[in-house]
Amino acid sequence: MTDQLGYRKKFGVILPSTNTIVEPEFYRMTVPGVTPHVSRIHIRDQKLDSDEAFVRLLEQIRVEIQYAVERVVTAEPDYMVMGMSAETFWDGVEGNRKFTKMISDWAGGLKVATGAEACERALKLFGAKKIGVVTPYQPIGDKNVARFFNDLGFDVTAIKGFRCPTAIAIANVSQDELRNALIEVNKDADVLVQVGTNLSMVSLADEAERWLGKPVIAINAATYWMSLRDNGIDEKVYGCGRLLREF
Repeated sequence: MTDQLGYRKKFGVILPSTNTIVEPEFYRMTVPGVTPHVSRIHIRDQKLDSDEAFVRLLEQIRVEIQYAVERVVTAEPDYMVMGMSAETFWDGVEGNRKFTKMISDWAGGLKVATGAEACERALKLFGAKKIGVVTPYQPIGDKNVARFFNDLGFDVTAIKGFRCPTAIAIANVSQDELRNALIEVNKDADVLVQVGTNLSMVSLADEAERWLGKPVIAINAATYWMSLRDNGIDEKVYGCGRLLREF
């Protein structure tokens, strides 16, 4: 028997409970026969107003994430998608690889898309050397994002962290603020990258590519692109950036 809606692929998606952006953006990018199924990590203390608070939030995620994986696996997904990004960048490339293996092991060996690896693939596809990065994070988060990209040989020429005070506040960052951030990190960069899955960036990135004249990688678009292409889903999705439209 085949799932009546997810007859091509079912994706198990892991989100923090505070995230309100990934789910609607993934629904916007979906194609017929592919269905995302969300499981949420319980975030009890969503404060992010210091490096210490940021680390405490990640500690909550590390305690709760296995439960979220185990819950969504009961829906028998074909593939796992991480709808959170900070943990996928932590401790550089080696940290990302360990994290991916951990999720795969909990999910019974399923392949896993992370935002960090999706950005890596996209940057290599675009032939990037110098990148500008926008994040919602505190300095410790920005440091780990820069380390990940530096490990891969990319030169992070500028990074703008919004230092959002809570996890839910990330979703409140306005389109004007994001637009100004892209302009701020644009100097000397070949490609711009936005991380932090609770920033609403997919539509703006698509627009920004036209007025900046260079690729702008929104992490939710990159992660969904990786998920589709890893599973042999080749349809183009429009209005969400060059990755989904051209590759």
